Amino acid sequence: MKVDFHIHLEEGPYTNNFFNKTITSIDTVKGIQATHTLDDIERKAQLFNERMEKGDYSEWWLDLYLEMALQKGLKQVGIVDHLYRFEETRDYFLKYMDVSDTDLGCRQREWLDQVMTHKMDDFVTFINSQKEKWDKAGVELKLGIEADYFIGGEEELKSLLAPYEFDYIIGSVHFNHGWGFDNPELENKFNEYDLVELYTDHFNTVIKAAESGIFSFIAHLDNLKVFNYRPEEALLIPLYERVAEALAKNDVATEVNVGLKYRYPVKEQCPSERFIKVLSEYDVKFTTSSDSHFPHDIGIYNDEIRNLLKRNGVESIVTFSGKKRKDINI
Repeated sequence: MKVDFHIHLEEGPYTNNFFNKTITSIDTVKGIQATHTLDDIERKAQLFNERMEKGDYSEWWLDLYLEMALQKGLKQVGIVDHLYRFEETRDYFLKYMDVSDTDLGCRQREWLDQVMTHKMDDFVTFINSQKEKWDKAGVELKLGIEADYFIGGEEELKSLLAPYEFDYIIGSVHFNHGWGFDNPELENKFNEYDLVELYTDHFNTVIKAAESGIFSFIAHLDNLKVFNYRPEEALLIPLYERVAEALAKNDVATEVNVGLKYRYPVKEQCPSERFIKVLSEYDVKFTTSSDSHFPHDIGIYNDEIRNLLKRNGVESIVTFSGKKRKDINI
């Protein structure tokens, strides 16, 4: 069965790239070829204006995801949003991100202002309102959330999530001691670290996330490699084993996530194949994820993901509904 449990509807910052990807995505789903004429650019401007007027929490936009899910043969789809998109979570992020008066802190505060544009109530209400429509079309729609984990912030995070009935909660690590390491504007900070020490620190945080009891699965375990700063992988095997042991012991799943493969310089899925092999040896459970942020990317590389898992001894994947996990044949 084909499933995709890590799909986003939108994310800032709102650059020219956001405009281009929005139009490309709509045209791809609809099978429209650009003609590069004046009429074509006017059509695109009107289309983008309609998209912005209706918003990402609109049936008009989500229908494109449904259309692509049907084209790709997906049977279950999980829509999530980043916790940092929600205004209710501002205090949580201001506490654990570096938002000091340094260059790093100022850049990150500006980034947070650019991306924190929505309310969690609106997201939850909208996705739940669309489940019946998707079910009638033959695709199960699930409601998730991708929540940044910070050591020491467990109780605050639980209180932010408690009011909502999510089908699943994804735990993710995007920050190292307050530094958002996947931000292209902050890439140079990697040069300040011994990479083995940095990866050790990162995976220690991942282990704490697995032990927290908050998450259904942990996302993109080795996303620290995003800009291709990585030590020899042989040096990371003991860390892989510690992460795998923690996930297995705490009965927390993970995902094969191809977001870095098609959107970032490293051009590789998370986890790496060698990491997947270690995880499979500990019988860690996997789901499959595109990490798409536009409708045309949902389900991308899904066949490749499932073949990768099979090649490394994984015979089933997991899905989520009402916080309950279910194994299905790969």
